[in-house]
Order: sequence, then C-alpha cells, then structure tokens
Amino acid sequence: MSQKIDLVVFDMAGTTVLDQREVEKCFFEAVEQTQLEATREEINGMMGWSKITVFETLWKRQLAGKATAEIAHKVNTSYQIFKSVLEKHYVENPVLPTEGTLELFELLKTKQVKIALTTGFYREVTDIILKKLGWNEGLDSNHAGDGLINASVASDEVRQGRPAPYMVFKAMEMCGATDVRKVVKIGDTPSDLGEGKNAGCLYSLGVTNGTHTHQELALHENDGLLPDMNHFCKFLEELL
Repeated sequence: MSQKIDLVVFDMAGTTVLDQREVEKCFFEAVEQTQLEATREEINGMMGWSKITVFETLWKRQLAGKATAEIAHKVNTSYQIFKSVLEKHYVENPVLPTEGTLELFELLKTKQVKIALTTGFYREVTDIILKKLGWNEGLDSNHAGDGLINASVASDEVRQGRPAPYMVFKAMEMCGATDVRKVVKIGDTPSDLGEGKNAGCLYSLGVTNGTHTHQELALHENDGLLPDMNHFCKFLEELL
C-alpha cells in the first residue's frame, strides 16, 4: 500500500522559523512612519497574508472614497518602508528554527516525504531567512531540490496569497505531487488554515505556539490544533 502523504507544506515565520513578534513589530514601524491607522488585533488577524495585501486592505479602509492613485501611493510607501525594516531585521539578527522543526524535517526525509515552505513574505526576504538557516542549499526555483527542504514558495510568486490555495498548488507542482489528498498543510495563522482547506489538503493543521493561540485558531475550520512541532512528529508518524 502506498503511503498516505507525499508532501507536507509548512508556513515559515511562527511555524518553522522562530518569531517572537518580530514581523508584527516591523509592520508597526511602517504603520507609524506613514500614519496608517491599525490596531495590533487587526495586524495579527492578517498574519500569514501577502504583506502588500495587508497594506492595501488597511489603506483602502482609511482612504475610502479617495482616488485609486492616492491609495496606491500610500500602499507603496508603507510597503517599501516595511520591506526595508524587515530585511534589516533579518540580516542583523539571528534566525532560528522553532523547537522540533529539524527533527520533524529529518523524519519526513527518512520517509521520502517532500517538504515545502510557503510564506506571506516576498522572495527577497524569504531568501535571506533560508540562507541564514542553511535551508537554501539544493533549492531550485522551478523543481524539487535535494536539500533539507525541497521547495520554497513566496507570496509574490503566485497570483494571490493566503488564504487562496495557489502557493500549495505551486509547491505540489514543484515537488511532483499530483494528489492534494496526500498533502498536509501546517501553519500558525487563520490564513494558513484557510489555505490548506481551500487547497483540499488531507489535513489543514494549526500550531498554537506561534502568532495565534489555540482559542484564536479554534474559531477557524481546521483538522487539528497542536501545541508545537514536537507534537506534529507524533501525529505524522501515524501517517507514514
């Protein structure tokens, strides 16, 4: 009998990459510099989205009725500041995997299950993070690589980011996975859960030690919420 899963698609910041609210802090630096109105609850609720989509959503609300060109200018200004702050942060500070992630990757590798990372980040900062972790080795931009991870998909490489399913589909194409019912999605945000559900994955799972608590993620459709990546090792062992 063939194995139950061929591919696991992981989120990055907050799921496989340790995030102690750094991304949120970078958002708020850009928000404050450009006089954009946003609360921490709103920003946290949009974690996992394409980052430019977050700014588009907030500026369209704040400038409702204003000219499209004015809104686009504000969005671009905020986004460029955010990119500068975010890249500076990841260049200048340590980047670490979350507890249990490397062990889970090794388990999947031994079982010949492909590993893909998807993210709300754009390609440039994604590559900074992957390089600092050493996860960029063997990666190919179009096909499955042969390093620790097999594929990486950034939100600016698909027509729409989370919770749309396109990053999962691109990861499947890169890794040669043909049956979405043999794909598992794991992330720490409501948009991660939505991405997995919209893609039709076998399981769309949440980890609750990232940006959202168990109570927050439980409000969204999911196939299981686990406290950390160590628990996913035990969960996935039963499928392999």
